[in-house]
Amino acid sequence: MAGKIDARLAELGIEIPDAPAPAANYVPYVVTGNLVIVSGQVPMEAGKVSVTGVVGDGSVTEEQAIGEAQKCAINLLAQLKTATGGNLDRVKRVVKLGGFVASTPDFTGQPKIINGASDMMVEVFGDAGRHARFAVGASALPLGCVVEIEGMFEID
Repeated sequence: MAGKIDARLAELGIEIPDAPAPAANYVPYVVTGNLVIVSGQVPMEAGKVSVTGVVGDGSVTEEQAIGEAQKCAINLLAQLKTATGGNLDRVKRVVKLGGFVASTPDFTGQPKIINGASDMMVEVFGDAGRHARFAVGASALPLGCVVEIEGMFEID
């Protein structure tokens, strides 16, 4: 039976894929007490990164990077769904997101890019989706991707 959050995702037209497997020697999430800490998620679709490059050098637009942040948010939700036994209604609060944007040294719009994920969390969870956050630039990210985002969530 679909819960409230599953219904909201359907209303938004967001499909949650199977949680991606880790790309190295780490676990995709850790549950400790009432927290789920999700490892950094990259914008994988069908097992591959669809957009590579760096924001600020002309290879990736800000709009493309925002879309990549949204894909990261979907993959965060996929890991969270696995961590909650398939029941996203167990999420009480999005506590924190941390975002990295592959960007040139003079690019300062990282917060705008990570808003792609932040906005989605609020759309999905309402006020419980409002969270603490960081958004920083990096010279390169895994697999050449544009964005990587980690998350911390409170569950019941």
